[in-house]
Amino acid sequence: MQVQNAAVIGHPIGHTMSPFIHRRLFELGGIPFAYQVLDVPDLAAALPVLRQLDCFNVTLPHKSAILPFLDEVEEKARRFGSGNTVQGKDGKLTGYTTDGPGCRKALENHGVPLSGEVLLLGNGGAARAIAFEAAQQRAGSQLTVACREGSLPKAQALVEDLARYAADLGDNHFAARVVTYAQLEQEQRRYQLALNATSVGMLPHAGVSPVPQEVVARCGAVFDAVYNPGETELLRLAKQAGAVVVGGMEMLVYQAVAAHEIWYGGQFSPQDLADLCADAQEELSRLFPENAKKEEA
Repeated sequence: MQVQNAAVIGHPIGHTMSPFIHRRLFELGGIPFAYQVLDVPDLAAALPVLRQLDCFNVTLPHKSAILPFLDEVEEKARRFGSGNTVQGKDGKLTGYTTDGPGCRKALENHGVPLSGEVLLLGNGGAARAIAFEAAQQRAGSQLTVACREGSLPKAQALVEDLARYAADLGDNHFAARVVTYAQLEQEQRRYQLALNATSVGMLPHAGVSPVPQEVVARCGAVFDAVYNPGETELLRLAKQAGAVVVGGMEMLVYQAVAAHEIWYGGQFSPQDLADLCADAQEELSRLFPENAKKEEA
């Protein structure tokens, strides 16, 4: 079998878990590969190099910016306005998004559906992917998007896009609204699931939660897309409140799994993926030993 030339692109790329996860998945799939980490400050300048790859992953800040440079974009990625997975075939680059499916699968592993009364923190690229994934379930979800005061127009635009998307899918019961963080703290509404799609709580600013304990206590399950540290302050508060907690590392692994399904039809056993999630968390602790000590304390 031909070697798959793969990579992850971003800028600045720094420490990324993509090589560890994707190399393991290629090995599990029995696929010969070469996986690079490419710091790409300028997408246009890098395009000739990218066209030489069989497949690649896209991380910040290029998830939206990559789309105009692709020959084809799947409907979901086009509608979401974000792509994190690209396949090169027959001289064409095709873009996909796997962030939403990765989040949904991580939740399902803990018996948590991406439906019902859902609170979404943030309105950036990750939040948009997760929100559309929730709408795609056609489960009549009631979605609340919480944001900063200055982000209200952007969040409202997201809600309007979601309403149109749900209508296109024939879901007449899906509803979405926008609140500021101040309004969220004042209300008493309970949520079956809260999802943090912001970077609040990520190293080097660990120890901070995007919402206070009073809000967390009103949530039955809590997911945090932040995976470094493994246990964020938000997840610590959720554990204290007795909520089901799901960390960002699982989403990272399962969005990678979805990429391999696209690239070559990869299939993996649940045990192999559980082991990968655990090993990836250990690798993260190795890369950031100072943070591992904080978590143990």
